[in-house]
Amino acid sequence: MNALREKLKLLPDSPGVYIMLDKDGAVIYVGKARVLKNRVRQYFHGDEKPEKVAAMVANIVDFNYIVCASESDALSLENTLIKKYKPKYNILLKDDKTYPYIKMHTKEAYPYLSITRKIKKDGKYFGPFMGGVRCKDILEMVAMLYNVRTCKVTVGEKPKRPCLEYHLHRCSGPCAHECSQEEYAEQVKKALRFLDGEYEEAEEILKQKMLFFAQKEEFEIAMNYREKLGMLSALKQKRLTALNRDINADIISLQSNGLYAAASVLVTRKGIMQGGKSYALEDASLEGKDALTAFLLQYYARHQLPEEIITEAYCEKALLEEYFLVAADKKVEITFAKQGVKKELFAMAERNAAEYLAKNIEKIKHKDDMTKRACERLQSLLGLKRYPRRMECYDISNISGVDKVASMVVFIDGEADRTSYRRFKIKTVEGANDFASLQETLRRRLQKLGTDEEFKFPKPDLVIIDGGKGQLSAVQEIFSGMGVSDIELISLAKREEEVFTLDREDSVKIPHTDFALKMLQRIRDEAHRFAISYFRNLHSKRNLASILQEIEGVGAKKQKALMQKFSTLDKILSASVQELAQAEGIGEELAQRIKTFFEEKL
Repeated sequence: MNALREKLKLLPDSPGVYIMLDKDGAVIYVGKARVLKNRVRQYFHGDEKPEKVAAMVANIVDFNYIVCASESDALSLENTLIKKYKPKYNILLKDDKTYPYIKMHTKEAYPYLSITRKIKKDGKYFGPFMGGVRCKDILEMVAMLYNVRTCKVTVGEKPKRPCLEYHLHRCSGPCAHECSQEEYAEQVKKALRFLDGEYEEAEEILKQKMLFFAQKEEFEIAMNYREKLGMLSALKQKRLTALNRDINADIISLQSNGLYAAASVLVTRKGIMQGGKSYALEDASLEGKDALTAFLLQYYARHQLPEEIITEAYCEKALLEEYFLVAADKKVEITFAKQGVKKELFAMAERNAAEYLAKNIEKIKHKDDMTKRACERLQSLLGLKRYPRRMECYDISNISGVDKVASMVVFIDGEADRTSYRRFKIKTVEGANDFASLQETLRRRLQKLGTDEEFKFPKPDLVIIDGGKGQLSAVQEIFSGMGVSDIELISLAKREEEVFTLDREDSVKIPHTDFALKMLQRIRDEAHRFAISYFRNLHSKRNLASILQEIEGVGAKKQKALMQKFSTLDKILSASVQELAQAEGIGEELAQRIKTFFEEKL
């Protein structure tokens, strides 16, 4: 602690980023500061701190810092380091779903429409669509009303045959030269006006077509147009009459109880309420402005920036506006609504965030039990030297030594980190030798430590092997041979769900109701699923008959019957015993043998 006090005295007056470390040297928090000296000292001096902050400070053993030229540079570096280290006490936005947009590919001579979740600077985007009316339904309506194409077929000098969309009157057939470029351009203009929220013309067209087909007694078609009118009515109801049509704003409120937090986002485009979503933030940051800044940076790393963000009055307005201008090349205005419809919208976002937090506290606590507290419990039960923050689990999949593959799945603080999953195709092992395959996989994995690739493959705290004592011993040989002693190693045997460690002769039997065992089962099952999905992709390229002939009692005639009924390995793997028995000449007994064969091999 004395060394820490001396280090605090040496902090500069400059802006920068500070990195808090625990006793194992792991990064537990990254923050930015306008004045490093003042900001970092606050953690170790001053009044009583909130529970989350106090827990973090109790774990700080050391810190590093990086001086930056400006606070904006510090914010950018902070964001990069949070992505790299995923610190325990920073806000980590787990929801990685993005919203769908409708895109008009305006750079094409004959523009077309598509649905996308990625925003680029190569067309016009409309959305996001967050619920209520589906993006797909709107796209279908635009095609029906204005005959704008929804395919990316190249329109060339030589006409193509008109497709089904043309015959269904959902495309004017520019690729078949059924309309001129000028005529098509006019249709595109009308479609763009509709997507901008001008629904009057569309409503009139739908009414006329509904009446036309009703008079012709083609009631099914007329009903279809009536459904489209209902959808249009739902879109119109989302329009905020008191809000200027040119306003494209996200309204964001963050509410906290000191331990947990929730953020609510409402989205308006062209004066129309697109929808909203709330997020649980289990790792609430230290101060309101820090938490809000962290949320905004992570949220807009995945979603399109609006022209305006209406948010909390304590927001770091100038800093964030500068950051978005530099990082995203977009001018964004951050405003604090004090009156009128914007104030009403912000109040709605506040209510949503507060209600979401109140309703989900128990759910968040349960998630904590299943993740972070399960990690703490596992450390205690197995006597691990450190908290197992980053866990990697490995599994092997093959059939009779063919197409051998290994999976590596990663859990951080007890939650799957799917961006870090990796697959290995076994290269050096002959035949079905799971021990040797595990050794090859772990050797290749550990060789990345201390290299430039360690950025993508950070050192794990705990490695979990799917298997028993034999598999554990095989991997231990690799650890010992490579001189790796600071990564802990265990295995989980499936039949009795026993945990084997290196320093105990007997297995550790954790109660089946214990969250620690449930977490181990989740990571083991995920490794198995990930390995099988890779194996199936590889195996689908091989002859299905060559696999079936390995099963006792499945001759050429029965192989043919199975292939005719199921056609692919994937379908056979997912078939039940009853479904397999329905293939000609198979029967229930042989079907059970086939099912058992694949279960044992995979």
